[in-house]
Amino acid sequence: MRQASVIVLVAMFVAGGCTSLGEYVNNGLKVGPNYRPPGAPVAKDWLDSADRRVVSSPADLAGWWSVFRDPALDGLVQTAGGQNLTLREAGCRVLQARAARAIAAGNLFPQHQEAFGAYGRNAVSVATANSHFLTQRFFDQWDSGFNLAWELDFWGRYRRAVEAADADLGASVAEYDQVLVTLLADIAATYVEIRTLQQRIALVRQNVELQRETYTIADARFRGGQVSELDVDQATSTLAQTEALVPQYQWQLREASNRLCVLLGIPPTDLSVVLDSGAIPSVPPEVVVGIPADLLRRRPDVRRAEREVAAQSARVGIATAGLYPHIGITGTLDYSAERFGNLFSAGALQGVIGPSFQWNILNYGRLLNQIRLQDARLAERIIAYQNRVLQANAEADGAIARFLQGLQRSQYLGTSVAASEKAARVAVAQYRGGIITFNWVAMVQQNLVEQQELLAEAQGDTAQGLVETYRALGGGWQSPREAGPPMPVSIPEPTPESLPPVEPPVP
Repeated sequence: MRQASVIVLVAMFVAGGCTSLGEYVNNGLKVGPNYRPPGAPVAKDWLDSADRRVVSSPADLAGWWSVFRDPALDGLVQTAGGQNLTLREAGCRVLQARAARAIAAGNLFPQHQEAFGAYGRNAVSVATANSHFLTQRFFDQWDSGFNLAWELDFWGRYRRAVEAADADLGASVAEYDQVLVTLLADIAATYVEIRTLQQRIALVRQNVELQRETYTIADARFRGGQVSELDVDQATSTLAQTEALVPQYQWQLREASNRLCVLLGIPPTDLSVVLDSGAIPSVPPEVVVGIPADLLRRRPDVRRAEREVAAQSARVGIATAGLYPHIGITGTLDYSAERFGNLFSAGALQGVIGPSFQWNILNYGRLLNQIRLQDARLAERIIAYQNRVLQANAEADGAIARFLQGLQRSQYLGTSVAASEKAARVAVAQYRGGIITFNWVAMVQQNLVEQQELLAEAQGDTAQGLVETYRALGGGWQSPREAGPPMPVSIPEPTPESLPPVEPPVP
């Protein structure tokens, strides 16, 4: 019989992930696996690490947007950090996770407590035998007591639950950080888009003035009988085609402005007073990116995936503890007296205390499959974490390439625009002198519009590439309140006004 008990106990430890009693002790008197961070495939260096514009020294990304040296952008970042509603949602989820962790920790203490009290007035029936000998027929009964039930955490079920709640809290904080990273990058990207559209509108209007001048020349030459009406029609068509770009870009500018308002936590508002007009943010000649391994600690989405692995590892231990008996203590303390004044006297005290034991030994099939289920979920979480690391590495490397190629493209297009501007001036002068036909003027001016459009697009895309690089590197969550002064003009508070602000959480 004793040998059979030992065999059962050993089988329980093996099924619970412990191969010996010593391992159970080393685990802190907890069954199930102790968490170890999973390995993840990370590149040793960036594909463009040989480029002198890529600096692999440790990167300080706390206020990465300051590399643009744009006070308007700094103010937008500060304003959004205090008003964005998506960030507040994430903050509320952190508060929920904190409360859930406190609930899990509370289960380490007696799980059931009950205080009770009662009063009764009883009477002896006159039909009772020899009742006439009683000196008092009526009597009172006062009772007051306390019940307690406490399941002891012999196998670590409740401590594993606290571990899971701790990891869930860490994942929630990482989610908040990821929302902040996304918010800051979206603010910067939308701001760059607005500046790019403003630049395009300004360039179109410059070309409209140039083409109006050309139209005036063509009309004068037609009236002087030097050219046919075809030149006037071509000039009119070219001018109208260029003017048609203005409403298209203004509509796109309105859309970008409305998106920025949402990020700021305000209704659609005319931000022209806040932003006015400005150039596309200039980018530095190089970018500091660190090394790919930094992504494991810096990117909040990677940290969140790792914390989800830790939480699931603890849940395997919770399921494993179900194989073992539930051992606890139950007890009752009761004061009982006929008179209230004697209720709390020593003679009125009575009670009982003893162990409780419950073992779902007939449900082992269900319990073992519950462990298999949690094990499979743990494997899924590990794979998801490793996949998240791969995606983070690819996103960062692609963003770096986008920035570098944007720098080179902008340089080439800058040369092209300079040549096109010179060609446009020469073409107008030669047409005025009757050296070339209007076809050449129209072609050169249309080419100038296209090249200026491409240059503005390339400059905006280069700035966007830098924003995406910092987004992919996980920059911005480290110190969200150091963005700079808020916007110098009044921006409406988010609605509803009763919504309280949520400060950045600290795990």
